[in-house]
Amino acid sequence: MKKIFKIILNIVPRPLLIRLSYVVRPILAFLLKGKKFTDPIDGKSFKTFLPYGYGTQRHNVLSPSTLSLERHRLLWLYLQQETNFFSEQLRLLHFAPEQAFYKRFRKMSNLEYITTDLYSPLADVKADICDLPFKDEEFDVILCNHVLEHIPDDTKAMQELYRILKPGGYGIFQIPQDLNRETTFEDNSITDKKERAKIFGQYDHVRVYGRDYFNKLRSIGFKVDEVDYTTTLSDSLVEKYCLAKGEIIPVVSK
Repeated sequence: MKKIFKIILNIVPRPLLIRLSYVVRPILAFLLKGKKFTDPIDGKSFKTFLPYGYGTQRHNVLSPSTLSLERHRLLWLYLQQETNFFSEQLRLLHFAPEQAFYKRFRKMSNLEYITTDLYSPLADVKADICDLPFKDEEFDVILCNHVLEHIPDDTKAMQELYRILKPGGYGIFQIPQDLNRETTFEDNSITDKKERAKIFGQYDHVRVYGRDYFNKLRSIGFKVDEVDYTTTLSDSLVEKYCLAKGEIIPVVSK
């Protein structure tokens, strides 16, 4: 199954994957019903989660019901337990909206929910993150997760995110990150997809972020809280929810 998933991820364009997943998801959820692992986003349990990864496949990480990954489930728990996300009236901008969240956020009466992306079929506004069609200080909350590693000029993208966030607002800008690496690595001369996947972890990534990612956000003007939320959860819950222990949630504010 790992090989099949890897081939599909690397061959099928992402917008088409999103459309196909609506058909496949309920079948997988039915076949993998069980009690060992639970997706906290919808509360459903399974005997196993699915593998995922463009390069090296990670075992037992993709929820059959919501198609959430470790980072999505961790983010859901953080938003639910540590923020005003589910209780206050908020204007939310969501970049590259994930299926695990899209319909749930859309149904929440407290959210004025706007999605944006250049290619996603789930985007309300087709826009370049480096040149956004939004007013200054327009959003209470911005979710921009696993997007910046795709953007050649991430400095400009961060500046745009800072521009449109309201004072007192917050954002969560998750990225794939090597916490053992002090500085971010990028090399624009690497254009071959296989080489990119080998070096950057995915064929459409342009860098590997190191620990300096947080300071780069600070240099733009953001206040940054490096939240290791798995330390607040028991080991049994980390295992039950199939989380990545030690993953940092970058919570920014203005």
